[in-house]
Amino acid sequence: MPKTTISVIKADVGSFPGHSRTHPKLLEKAAKMLKEQRGKLLIDSFVTHCGDDLELIMTHAHGVDNVNVHKLAWDVFMECTKIAKSMKLYGAGQDMLSDAFSGNVRGLGPGVAEMEFEERGSDPVLIFMADKTEPGAWNFFLYKIFADPFNTAGLVIDPSMHEGFVFEVHDVIKKRRITFKCPEETYTLLSYIGACSRYVIKYVYRKDGIIAASTSTEKLNLTAGRYVGKDDPVMIVRAQSGLPSVGEVIEPFCTPTIVAGWMRGSHHGPFMPVGVCDANMTRFDGPPRCICLGFQICNGELIGPADMFDDVGFDRVRARCNELADMIRNQGPFEPHRLSLEEMEYTTLPGIEKQFRTRWEPIGE
Repeated sequence: MPKTTISVIKADVGSFPGHSRTHPKLLEKAAKMLKEQRGKLLIDSFVTHCGDDLELIMTHAHGVDNVNVHKLAWDVFMECTKIAKSMKLYGAGQDMLSDAFSGNVRGLGPGVAEMEFEERGSDPVLIFMADKTEPGAWNFFLYKIFADPFNTAGLVIDPSMHEGFVFEVHDVIKKRRITFKCPEETYTLLSYIGACSRYVIKYVYRKDGIIAASTSTEKLNLTAGRYVGKDDPVMIVRAQSGLPSVGEVIEPFCTPTIVAGWMRGSHHGPFMPVGVCDANMTRFDGPPRCICLGFQICNGELIGPADMFDDVGFDRVRARCNELADMIRNQGPFEPHRLSLEEMEYTTLPGIEKQFRTRWEPIGE
């Protein structure tokens, strides 16, 4: 039996009002185009949104970075961009940094998370999608899921996980990668991934090579060299049968964390897990939000989805996120609500600095 590949590819191709949500016409067009490829290029597909991002979930048997699959996603985004422009939706096509497809959507604007694997007897997969934040937002949660025994009891009591996991970390500034084995290199891993704006966990593997997680690491502003919106990452996590259970995978999201992004990609704010019905950006174009759809994979077909955060079990963390939003919003333009100057380099602030650069005067010793 051929291996199954899951490709999650997303882009902001236009939203309403402002950066709030994806228009239903875009969702309908995307779903139609993907369904036309069912039984051809694709085995199955599902289309959804998180905030203003159009999310394409596709299964197929062609491996990661497949030219035809990526071209299909590109065509979907371009067609949806046309619709968005016809309705004067905000930011129409803002994630499409080129008019020409070059064999792969990586580096062209859209975010991509993919993994290829041999299906197990039962293969639960969780797809996480976020808006108004950056790829490093997943670092905390991946550490908790795959390296923290206080979160994942299976690391202690499940013999198939007892050896731990391997984390592949990407330096998105210098374009390099490194791997860390946990638990033996846990402290070294943390020394890097705590700097979420630069070091991002790309893959997690069990030590026998079984892939457990894959994320998007595309930094849109670094690619464009200017502010064109936040990166809004996606993540795929496999669960059960020698991997953390579904409950262990979503448990870390009960802890409110502060991530970079929010308004104009220029502020820190609470990362709120919500059901798809609440994945619409409102307050200060946020707060940053995350959805999770759960599927069973059966011969490449997507059995589901289950809306994992549409549950009262996450009500308390949402309330705490709102409290954090109140506190940090009170700081207005002051750090740490506003990002540090280093991180503001690719936001709209340099436009202000440019206007006033001639008014600075040297100070004598």
